[in-house]
Amino acid sequence: MTYEIKTFKDGQVATKLLDSGDLHIKIRGNSYEDLFKIASIKEAWDAQNTLNKNVTAQLTIYCLIGQRSDRRFNKNESFDLKVICDFINRLNFDKVYILHPHSAISLALINNSEKISHFNYVKKAFETIRNPVLVSPDAGAYKATHEIAEKLNADLVPSNKVRVDGIPQISIQGSVKGKNCLIVDDLADGGRTFKFLAEALKQQGALKVFLYVTHAQFNYGFEELKETINHVYCTNSYKDINDDFVTQYQLSI
Repeated sequence: MTYEIKTFKDGQVATKLLDSGDLHIKIRGNSYEDLFKIASIKEAWDAQNTLNKNVTAQLTIYCLIGQRSDRRFNKNESFDLKVICDFINRLNFDKVYILHPHSAISLALINNSEKISHFNYVKKAFETIRNPVLVSPDAGAYKATHEIAEKLNADLVPSNKVRVDGIPQISIQGSVKGKNCLIVDDLADGGRTFKFLAEALKQQGALKVFLYVTHAQFNYGFEELKETINHVYCTNSYKDINDDFVTQYQLSI
């Protein structure tokens, strides 16, 4: 099904359906405006298909807004991911696909949801670099990176950032001497953490250090990243990046 979306000067969005049939919305989903676009499309489709039980509505979100706010961090603060997921649930999609969610909480909160794996994108980067050592940047990323390493028959080196007397220190649990490394993570808000990890890997003898992130936000620290990272691989789930330093895998947005 195809449709047109009009955005008014005050931010209002409105949808016009151009045909009929099954609905499959594919959208970045990284803003509240995107959520209202989804709601506008679905409302128009629901009105057209009130009595039609032979059609289905699916939603693919490539970069779920609020996915890192997967708990109530402090007393008296909002649980933002729950607010977002409740909004999506009220739209009653038959299936909701989420690309590489930050945690399983997103899938638990969204009805009829299913994860889209980032494996194929990591595989492309892995093959381009020619069999680097995979590096998980923290404990949270280890399980997913371990699963990918097994599928690729790749070496895996865990790392973690700990604080000693209030000072962050990076521990690397394995040898990277004389090897190329590929750090694998879900999201980069800024580049500073990866910059320091790459620096630590090179201090331990790594030849080159590359970075793969599915959701390349880079709201800060992007230029700093170039000081220690040799190249970045990512999807365009969050935004398009025009820079020779970055290879982006294009999604059907």
